[in-house]
Amino acid sequence: MGLRMEALWQWVHGDGSRLLVTSLDALLQRVPPQAVIEASRYELSVGEPFDRLAFERFLQRTGYIEDSVVDDNGEYGIRGELIDIFPAGGEHPVRALLTHGDRIRELRSYDALTQRTQGSLNTISLGPASEAIHRDGQPEGTESAPSPSQSDIARHLFGLYGNLQTAFDALGEVPMIFAAGSEARAKRYLAIIDDARQAERVLRAGTLAEAQSLYLDEKEWQAVRGKVALQELDLRGGEPVPKFFETPRPRRAVAEFIETALAHEQKLVLAGRGDVFDTLRRRAERIGNLRARPVLRWSDVENAPPGSLLTVAGDLEQGFASAADNLVVIGLGDVLGLRSPAGAQALSEPELQLGDAVVHEDHGIGILADLESLQIDGEVQDTARLEYRDGASILVPMKDFGKIWRYGGQPEAVPLDRLHTEAWAKRRQTIARDIALTARHLRRLQKQRQEAKARSFVAPLRDYEQFVSHFPYILTRDQSEAIDAVLTDLASGRQMSRLVCGDVGFGKTEIALRAAAVVALCGAQVAIVAPTTVLARQHFETFERRFARTGIRIAMLSRLVSRKEAARIKAGLADGEIDILVATHAILARDIRFADLALLVIDEEQRLGTRAKQKMNNLSPGLHRLTMSATPIPRTLQAAMVGIQDVSLLNIPPARRRPVRSHLIEADPVAMRTALLREHRRGGQSFVIVPRIEDIDHLAGMLKKIVPELTVRIAHGKLRATALDRVVVDFANGDGNVLLSTNIIENGLDVPRANTILIWNADRFGLSQLHQLRGRVGRGQAQAVAYFLTEAQHQIAEESRLRLSALVEHDRLGAGLSISLQDLDIRGGGDLTGEDQAGHIKAIGISLYQKLLEDAIAAASKRSSSSNGPVSTALGESASIPADYIPDPTLRLNLYARLEKASSVGQIDELAEEFEDRFGELPPQIVTLLRLAKLKTVARNCGIERLEAGPTGLAVGFRTRPKPSLLKVLSRGRDAALHPDRIVFATPTNSGNERIGFFEDLFAPLMMSPPFDKADSHRRR
Repeated sequence: MGLRMEALWQWVHGDGSRLLVTSLDALLQRVPPQAVIEASRYELSVGEPFDRLAFERFLQRTGYIEDSVVDDNGEYGIRGELIDIFPAGGEHPVRALLTHGDRIRELRSYDALTQRTQGSLNTISLGPASEAIHRDGQPEGTESAPSPSQSDIARHLFGLYGNLQTAFDALGEVPMIFAAGSEARAKRYLAIIDDARQAERVLRAGTLAEAQSLYLDEKEWQAVRGKVALQELDLRGGEPVPKFFETPRPRRAVAEFIETALAHEQKLVLAGRGDVFDTLRRRAERIGNLRARPVLRWSDVENAPPGSLLTVAGDLEQGFASAADNLVVIGLGDVLGLRSPAGAQALSEPELQLGDAVVHEDHGIGILADLESLQIDGEVQDTARLEYRDGASILVPMKDFGKIWRYGGQPEAVPLDRLHTEAWAKRRQTIARDIALTARHLRRLQKQRQEAKARSFVAPLRDYEQFVSHFPYILTRDQSEAIDAVLTDLASGRQMSRLVCGDVGFGKTEIALRAAAVVALCGAQVAIVAPTTVLARQHFETFERRFARTGIRIAMLSRLVSRKEAARIKAGLADGEIDILVATHAILARDIRFADLALLVIDEEQRLGTRAKQKMNNLSPGLHRLTMSATPIPRTLQAAMVGIQDVSLLNIPPARRRPVRSHLIEADPVAMRTALLREHRRGGQSFVIVPRIEDIDHLAGMLKKIVPELTVRIAHGKLRATALDRVVVDFANGDGNVLLSTNIIENGLDVPRANTILIWNADRFGLSQLHQLRGRVGRGQAQAVAYFLTEAQHQIAEESRLRLSALVEHDRLGAGLSISLQDLDIRGGGDLTGEDQAGHIKAIGISLYQKLLEDAIAAASKRSSSSNGPVSTALGESASIPADYIPDPTLRLNLYARLEKASSVGQIDELAEEFEDRFGELPPQIVTLLRLAKLKTVARNCGIERLEAGPTGLAVGFRTRPKPSLLKVLSRGRDAALHPDRIVFATPTNSGNERIGFFEDLFAPLMMSPPFDKADSHRRR
């Protein structure tokens, strides 16, 4: 909504020539009155006074949402003299820094993901985040909040404004250009609108007046269409440039194209921004042996001489060539294709929030209730209040924040510990012992795998390149890296155990194909295991197609295969006649023998049980294993997080892949009919998924009533295997408009025309099931939609609500890993070496378990751990984060925790920059806090547990006997006395600041970067 309102305002107030690109469905929807659009603005300018009350009133009236971390359009946060806001119609969030007199001192744009500054601004103009704008003095609760129903939204908007204008009224009398086929599309949209109105009247007994419809009807459309001055766009002489990203070698193709264009004295314009664009520009400069010239106006391009190399800072999906203008324009989209901006996702711990269940290393599981400031030794310091069973609570001082770990799960369902009992200590002792045993076992398995002499596979180069050349797409960077890692594993002579984690449709199968090609071309056998017959059949067809004309023989084992055929396949496996087997659980039959099985590939491992996977791993000695999943189970994900299993992440989506829009709504016949008919009218197919076979008849009857004009096909697990296969395959080939099914289709079914999915009683599905089901749509280029339906007036369990919220929140491309991490948080990670799905993670929480296991594995490996225990300081100087510097207690708490858990000086340097960038100039308390954090980090990494000081001397206390080399560094050139567990320096000091400075000088040779510069910090202040 914010983008629509921004476009309408810019249309009226834009400078110079204006061009509005819009869609038919946007034109058909009414918009707020012009006076509302004009009045709903707020400007911030450097040097101008800041009216805090008026600013907050504007944000509340226009639909902005307050948040502690501002990273999405329409959000804002006010922290004293620092304000973050993400304009509803803007590309980047903005940070405003105020003076003490409430004037705007500085405006900075910043990156929404990293929260770090990108550039400076002089002024920003804020538009509304909603089309429902409340008048001054009119509280937001005056009107009923809009719901997904078209009629309710219309009532809300007409109730606010009395009347709405058409988009044509807002644009005024301007010539319009309609794309070819727009009239037919308009008829289709109008039919959907009319059908929704009819459904409202029939199915819901709606009474909304026609004059108060949110959309134009056929008569209104024809009336406004007849008044518009139409123009034709002359595209003669304009040709698209090649799609370089679809060629086998995109970089070479674009280089040759640039060379040809410049050789023919054509003007060449490169459009884009970022590191990849800079690389393209430098390559063009080398090819043409000339410098690129940036241009700001199109007239600069028209006036440039032939053979010029020009650059435009902007995003262009597709370039073009114009012979009449002797011009070629290349966009970054021509080279890369359409990519999601999602970057690499880290397997990292989520941040703490007030109200979270946490575990304290010394006291057990409690609730993080609040952050409180106390007077300690004459100084104000932050403490965290943790609440335990029976209303008991403790205050944790800032220096111990490193002992607080997120527990995960739902706070209401977490069993809290009792304070002042031995129960937690005994439980932790038992768990620590078991974790140590687990770590030794894992280390032993890892060592056995590293030492096991698995066969080395390097495919014949010519045969492998011929196989690879049949892949019709360009690999993403993540795919290339994953393939390189797999090929390195196979050639290493050690057993491969690798997880490839990538979202649905991100190219995991191609990695499996190339791994199978390497092994099969070397003469060994490969087994591909899928959890369902549908997915197994699809893999079989893919492998048969890709390995055609290679001489590699492919077979499939599942319940679809007759006994006679199965016996023939088993004989072929035993005598080596079959090279690659695609199978379901049928691979575990007792009478299956392989002649030379060398590689096992398990797809969608989350659908297979632990025992089944262990049996598969034992099919052959020295077996290379490749596991693939969009949403790995918590146990597998936890194994990757602690480094037990190698992992490759596919985060970059294929070119031109679009995310599936996801909606959580109550089941409503009107909404269901509208969604299904919209998909049908654009030539697509839909899925309707139910959680139980018993729900099929009820939904079949409902669909017959609400969409009688559509053909419904039914699929579920009680059908005979051949009947189920026929229904699914026929639907994929276009037979039927709607497939009503259980979740049996969640894996592997590829229906390019299917772009809408309705999931009935979505709260009864698991998180990864819902994500997989959503992945059944959106395989083509059309915008796909997923509706998660819940029963009206039905109370959803809290865990189910969390799952559904996670799905709607993570609806971007590549969200599978984020969903798995949330599933790990909700469910726990399981026993890594056993069959218990809850394991000790349920007892002590994910984060602490991971930390303890990492330490135990480090100890078992006889290498240093990232955590050597806390360091205490008694230097007569302490520091905290002032509440007037960062008012939000959750932010302060997480920053404290990051400082306490920092493992290197470099991390603290980055935090220092982040403090200043996000929150403004560093106050003295923060400077001291950072200096102390550096000292603690260096001390912890050196095995030091105490730093102490008094008026006449200072001391360093060691956790264990220090290495002679460390003692030599610390005592060099100083009056030092060595003791068994510490070193004492006879150096008098008068203040805490002097003592911190002494230890900074002492540790300087041990630091990876120079100590935080005290003088420089004062200069900045």
